[in-house]
Amino acid sequence: MTQSLLARPAGALDPSGRRVLLRAVAIVSCLPYLGLKAAWLAGSEAGIPEGSSLLEHRAAVAVANGVTLLMDACVIVLALVLTRPWGLRVPAWLLVVPVWVATGLLAPIMTGFPLQLLVKLGGGTVNSAGDTGGEPFLHDWVFAVVYGGFIVQGLALGTLFALYARDRWGHLWRGRVWELPRARVGTVQRVGAVAAAAVALVPLTLHLLWACGVGAGPDKARTADFHVLQALDALFLLAAVGGALLLAFRRVPVLPVRVPLALAWVGSAAAACWGAWLTLASLIDPGSVTGPMHLAYAGRMLTGVLVAVVGAHFLARRAAVLPRRRT
Repeated sequence: MTQSLLARPAGALDPSGRRVLLRAVAIVSCLPYLGLKAAWLAGSEAGIPEGSSLLEHRAAVAVANGVTLLMDACVIVLALVLTRPWGLRVPAWLLVVPVWVATGLLAPIMTGFPLQLLVKLGGGTVNSAGDTGGEPFLHDWVFAVVYGGFIVQGLALGTLFALYARDRWGHLWRGRVWELPRARVGTVQRVGAVAAAAVALVPLTLHLLWACGVGAGPDKARTADFHVLQALDALFLLAAVGGALLLAFRRVPVLPVRVPLALAWVGSAAAACWGAWLTLASLIDPGSVTGPMHLAYAGRMLTGVLVAVVGAHFLARRAAVLPRRRT
């Protein structure tokens, strides 16, 4: 089973101009963020206004800047792995795990930042010093540069991974749900999907309550974009659980297999990785995080991990029975 997942497929990556262009775009889009992080590590305060909380926790912020600089540098490595012939020899787990994490961290930004801009264009309030009356965290241009770069990275890297995965593992998600052999639905998948749905009820309920302006959520001004982003967090949880349940119970047989797989992949990654990231970020200023927020973050992490297990188990069982396409 494991060997069939990790084996190198016949043939090689298509060295098309499209992939070369996407690789260049992914690498170039990292440079502004890497440059900004390097400047902060060197002691620069570019983009950081006076009174920012970042200036109050310099040691913790320096560690966070170092970690995030390395994380964004990994995008360059991934872009090379996904476009060079030697990338086909990389073990599956060594590639899939970083791409899953990248998906989880980038997907909420790629959807949330444009929604925030739409809220602002529509006259709504956003989480900025001008709208909340609080101390500015970063200058507005920093968010535009950083999040704009993340969106470009996500689009370029996501397309490269989709092309790579099609070449290496595309046989695993061909067809529709009704064509999947029911004998290959394991207990692990069904138990994992039900457990994920049960765990997700807590964070899902909390995010929906906060989206509606109810409950003891984040201790900050409730701007219009806050409600939109809480609803978006709930949507990623629903995608994760929905994808897992569709894979495990096959209740919508006309669906292409790639639909529940995509829902499980993106939803689980966003839930787990942002739950983990927010938990780590809360260590810098623990007084700003309430008990319900900790509960929501933990619930998101656990839900995402459970759904990821369901997806991995599904692909492993399919790889054991489906012939690999030769090219």
